[in-house]
Amino acid sequence: MNIEKSANAFKALAHPHRLAIFLRLAHCCQRHGCDAEECSRLCVGELGRGLKISQPTISHHLKELTRAGLIRTRKCGQSTECWVAETTLDDLADFFVKAKKI
Repeated sequence: MNIEKSANAFKALAHPHRLAIFLRLAHCCQRHGCDAEECSRLCVGELGRGLKISQPTISHHLKELTRAGLIRTRKCGQSTECWVAETTLDDLADFFVKAKKI
């Protein structure tokens, strides 16, 4: 993960709702012990539960997380599935490991 990509990732995660959405998706993979590509993906409606934000606002946050390369989305009929991008968790962990060594 280069500096610009890292900055974009952290900028996207700096918003509380985006961070909450990202953590829900990341927790999904950790809970099931699968990698991001095999993870049971969460639909937009599931991600919004408990956040007390509207569907359009959730979609906006998903767009920002996708733009930063942190998540992937796919339309399935009327639903949209979301999951953590394949290397995101490893890239973030690697960033902090390298930062600790500096």
